[in-house]
Amino acid sequence: MQEQQYEFEIDLETERIEQLLQSNNLVDFREEFLSYPLYEQAQIYRNLNEESRLQIYSYLSPQEISNMFEILEEDIESIEEYLLEMNKQYAADMLGEMYTDNAVDMLQQLPKDEIPTYLRLMDAKQAKQIREIIHYEDETAGSIMTTEYVSLKANQTVRSAMAILKSMAKEAETIYYTYVINTEGQLVGVLSLRDLIISNEDVMIRDIMSDRVVTVNVDDDQADVAHVARDYDFLALPVIDENNVLLGIITVDDIMDVMHEEATSDYSGLAAVDVDEVTNNPFEAAKKRLPWLITLLFLGMGTSSLISNYEGLISEAAILSVFVTLITGTAGNAGTQSLAVAVRKIGQPETEKRNFSAMILQELLTGLISGLVTGITIMIVVGIWKGNFILGAIIGFSMLMAITVANLAGSLIPILMDRLGFDPAVASGPFISTFSDLTSVLIYFSIAQYFLSNFL
Repeated sequence: MQEQQYEFEIDLETERIEQLLQSNNLVDFREEFLSYPLYEQAQIYRNLNEESRLQIYSYLSPQEISNMFEILEEDIESIEEYLLEMNKQYAADMLGEMYTDNAVDMLQQLPKDEIPTYLRLMDAKQAKQIREIIHYEDETAGSIMTTEYVSLKANQTVRSAMAILKSMAKEAETIYYTYVINTEGQLVGVLSLRDLIISNEDVMIRDIMSDRVVTVNVDDDQADVAHVARDYDFLALPVIDENNVLLGIITVDDIMDVMHEEATSDYSGLAAVDVDEVTNNPFEAAKKRLPWLITLLFLGMGTSSLISNYEGLISEAAILSVFVTLITGTAGNAGTQSLAVAVRKIGQPETEKRNFSAMILQELLTGLISGLVTGITIMIVVGIWKGNFILGAIIGFSMLMAITVANLAGSLIPILMDRLGFDPAVASGPFISTFSDLTSVLIYFSIAQYFLSNFL
């Protein structure tokens, strides 16, 4: 008999949960709702209105709701709304049941003057752990680490280590790695759960641990942390201070969130718009996009003004106007490609960054090669098409120079922004395209004017 494949249909399941809530059927609601995987619980919860959510808080314990909020933590935009609609004591108890790093992420979405209230209502131990993390600068290793990990001493046996692991497993965010510290709390080694399981119970921890520990500093940028985790394929990374004291760990789920944030930031920069914006209000969306559009509008006016200076040239050779968009569009595409490569390289950790001079030279040479091939191609096409190889040479040489300059600008602008302390992704695709339009028009008509004056 063929098994029926399970499919989750959010609208149908949400309707089912709403019916149970409206009938005040506590037992059936709990049985139904808690039978869903946590991800599906979160999807249903998002679909409910405030009245239904308030009813859920009276049907589920803070611990049960916290399990679901571990998933909802990714939907950070709505967290403030969810927390503020809860009873403060209930919300504090829920946050206290969560892993510290996730609880910190949620508290940071609240107004700063509200945070102490929740900490006072929370269990003292959990509140202390949150206070230890919440003061770290945003987007650093310290801000995304958790303090729920298992630590051992080098002078204990595997038997005692397994006993500690069992007693702490429920509270720890991961038990796949255990970290060995000395009496000062300094990190001296690491071993995996597999190492413990396959070792003799009487073996000392110092004899099976690895003292070659890959670590990140508490002040390291989260993007650099993500690169380290990617390179080593670790499920967790220990976080230390300048004295090698173990402060916490960063787990793979948080590293994946960082990668998503960094990718979203780069896409947003390249498009000059927040691709993560969730507003359905067209006025709010327009309000966020207009500053960039107005800025680009004035840059575009510079291009129009430049073209107007060549009205006499265009009136003499009207055919030139046909190829303006061809040259500006191709140069803009080349500049955007160069920008994407430059932003990607700048975003790599220090050990992977190439020398900026070498990167600029590479993009310059890439632009020359691309421009040469493209220029020769369009020169032949235009020469045959229009039966005028002088015109073809003008278009081809202009294409070569425009692509080269656009490639150079695409690599230089993000590097300059990075050196000035700005996010290089702000050097957006639309900005580069508009800048390329300006330079391409200047190059094109300058070359055309020179050719027409000297060869015709």
